[in-house]
Amino acid sequence: MSAFRIIGEDRPGRWLVTCDHASNRVPDWVAGGDLGIGPSDMARHIAWDVGAAGVAVALGAALDSPVVLSEFSRLVIDPNRGEDDPTLVMKLYDGTIIPANRHIGADGVEERLARLYRPYHDALARLAGRRPDVAIVAVHSFTPCLKGRTPRPWHVGVLHSHLDGRLSHALIDLLRAEPDLCVGDNEPYNGHLPGDAIDRHALRHGRQNTLVEVRNDLIATPAAQAAWGARLAPLLRAALERAG
Repeated sequence: MSAFRIIGEDRPGRWLVTCDHASNRVPDWVAGGDLGIGPSDMARHIAWDVGAAGVAVALGAALDSPVVLSEFSRLVIDPNRGEDDPTLVMKLYDGTIIPANRHIGADGVEERLARLYRPYHDALARLAGRRPDVAIVAVHSFTPCLKGRTPRPWHVGVLHSHLDGRLSHALIDLLRAEPDLCVGDNEPYNGHLPGDAIDRHALRHGRQNTLVEVRNDLIATPAAQAAWGARLAPLLRAALERAG
């Protein structure tokens, strides 16, 4: 099993579309391919970003730009965390205990880093460096409501760091001009996490960047994913022009 999948590597567009949580796959060398939780939990947002891969693929096609997708579950190891982040390998997520992670040691984490996390980031770094003006858009999705929490009203959120919000602020303005959307600004999460994928591949290199979170009930079908990819592409182009 590969750690990543690239679509459209030779596309000439300026963008690089990434999807850190594209898959809920568990390699067979990790606990025999079973983290110890049931299929219903593996289908939930705790294991991957539901619908995000389809949006990313559609967006890459619309932008005529490459797409990089992870091929492993975020519960195996989370590529959108720094290597020293305590949530790199989750033991409890949204009320679900992850048995295969509960007693993992340093050697187990290192194997997952070496075989999955680092190859994914190497691929991302290679494509991000293919031209000097690359702009990175990371595609994620979020659940409408965490267990026991308040429902989330946003249809889409745009996350950004205080270190560089140029593209994100422009995109938020354009999305908020759409009459049917409730748009979150660094919602439902804060947009800066040291060592995450945007920090590593965009902020540290001065690259234009944004992270888009679509509520996953809105992208539950291939048709909805394709529609969101097509909708976001012209807004991203316009935002990049505004951002300079």
